[in-house]
Amino acid sequence: MSSHSRPRWLSVFERTNLVVIGLAAVAVLWTRSAGVAYVSAGAVACSLSVKVLKRGIRQPRPALGKKKTYGMPSTHSASIAHFVSSVLLASLYLPLHPSVPGGDTARVVAPILVLPLAGTIAVSRVWLGHHTWTQVAAGCAYGVGWACLCFTLWTRGLNEYGRTIEQFFDELFGWR
Repeated sequence: MSSHSRPRWLSVFERTNLVVIGLAAVAVLWTRSAGVAYVSAGAVACSLSVKVLKRGIRQPRPALGKKKTYGMPSTHSASIAHFVSSVLLASLYLPLHPSVPGGDTARVVAPILVLPLAGTIAVSRVWLGHHTWTQVAAGCAYGVGWACLCFTLWTRGLNEYGRTIEQFFDELFGWR
């Protein structure tokens, strides 16, 4: 779909990376949670690893798209799938961080908010002509797998380092 024939509202999704980065930064600064910072760093690592993978696969983007880089898998889809999978896993299996308001309600509200946003961002990659459905599906699968790997590492010991880092900054800056 060319930029002239697509609905104007769709242009909002051209810069979803900036919105997601901004929301992640706000979440890290607001919660001061090592876990939230870890998920955000995991998304960056996921994105970088996808870019390396793209160079190996070398599958072009759809013919009508303007981007000149390779398309398989979709980096946006991988990153957003990492974020949403991390939120789901944390909501299901981890204790709430003390900075998260709302108690157990947050376990339900967070997935309700992020699932539709993530799905819309992923399909917008096709609507915008940047990727094929296969490239988006591969990106989503990669992001889910990456999140599962990161979650496993976190729950098998990295969370202890997170607590230590949080305590250090709490004492240094007098937080909490």
